[in-house]
Amino acid sequence: MNRTVLDLWVGVFVAVGVAAVLFLALKVGNLASANIGETYRLQANFDNIGGLKPRAPVKSSGVVVGRVTEITFDPNLYVAVVKMDVDKRYSFPRDTFATILTSGLLGEQYIGFEVGGDTEMLKPDATITKTQSAVVLEKLISQFMFNKAAESPKAPEQ
Repeated sequence: MNRTVLDLWVGVFVAVGVAAVLFLALKVGNLASANIGETYRLQANFDNIGGLKPRAPVKSSGVVVGRVTEITFDPNLYVAVVKMDVDKRYSFPRDTFATILTSGLLGEQYIGFEVGGDTEMLKPDATITKTQSAVVLEKLISQFMFNKAAESPKAPEQ
């Protein structure tokens, strides 16, 4: 093999390696799966969003039905306002419950929709009123420790 052919093969190998790293970066960053269909906007107010981030999935029954697009703070209500784009193929009842959940023990956080039984559906730009904030592990541990300390028997008096 002469030098030119060897350089060509090294270049091809490097290009394939860069493409593979780019592909993995997009997959890990959750950017590869773009919503191609038409969407409508919903929003929900949460007391605590934990580690929820924009582009986090919105799931119903484990199926991705949308993405979180924006997270802001409402200084009047002192809550986090989460805006979501939901695929137009899916409509949800007005009494849908939005919960911030975690994939696995320490996985990414996402919004889960639990549908209700109302016959009227959420309209575009509607606000989901029934929400449950993220479970913060540190808060649970501190509550557990506080309750255990309160339960401990008093030391006998001497």
